[in-house]
Amino acid sequence: MKEVAAVVEHQEYKAFADSVKFSFSKGKRELKAFDHRLQLIGSGRSAYVFKLPHANKAIKIFYSPFEHLAKLEAEIYDRLDGCSYFPKLFEVGTTYLVMDYIEGKTLFQCMLEGRRVHHRHIKEVDEAIAFARKKGLNPSDIHLHNLLLTKDGTMKVIDVARFKQTKNCTQWRDLKQAFDRYYSRRLFPKKLPAFCLNAISKIYKKREAQHLKMRVNQGHRVE
Repeated sequence: MKEVAAVVEHQEYKAFADSVKFSFSKGKRELKAFDHRLQLIGSGRSAYVFKLPHANKAIKIFYSPFEHLAKLEAEIYDRLDGCSYFPKLFEVGTTYLVMDYIEGKTLFQCMLEGRRVHHRHIKEVDEAIAFARKKGLNPSDIHLHNLLLTKDGTMKVIDVARFKQTKNCTQWRDLKQAFDRYYSRRLFPKKLPAFCLNAISKIYKKREAQHLKMRVNQGHRVE
């Protein structure tokens, strides 16, 4: 595997990253400010994602204590380079990544809106996971929010931060089982209520939080 290039921060990208301000209160984070030219398009347990102005690119900005994940995730994208199921990485900074902006709907949004997910989409995710495993990675934390169905009907995996975890993550296996047993049945509703999808998500978030707490208590670095 080729080595990730040394961090060389484009001044405009760095300025965008530096404009993003967070605050923390009672264990909760809040986005306080960011450059008005940025468009917020997503957030997760470790970062916020914005669409950059005048370019078909997105910038993922990590907040404390997860800044080290920028370099870690860049190394993962380097291994995945050349696979069409993952975004292309353009630059890694000390606290941010710049990558493809991919227009589409997450599978979570598809199920909320009743947009049908087909067997071929599930197969494409399987192919992405197989590719990552061939590169020595352990695809983890694959859920409805980080699987994107693009405008041309193909799948993209848009978050790979936890592909180096060593735990046995069952989220994708569980989702596939639910797809085969329930969703793919002809009479099963393709439009699902938010409370149902959020309840499933909450179960996995709670499980992940317990896992992270255990690792911290054991003296491991949070990844």
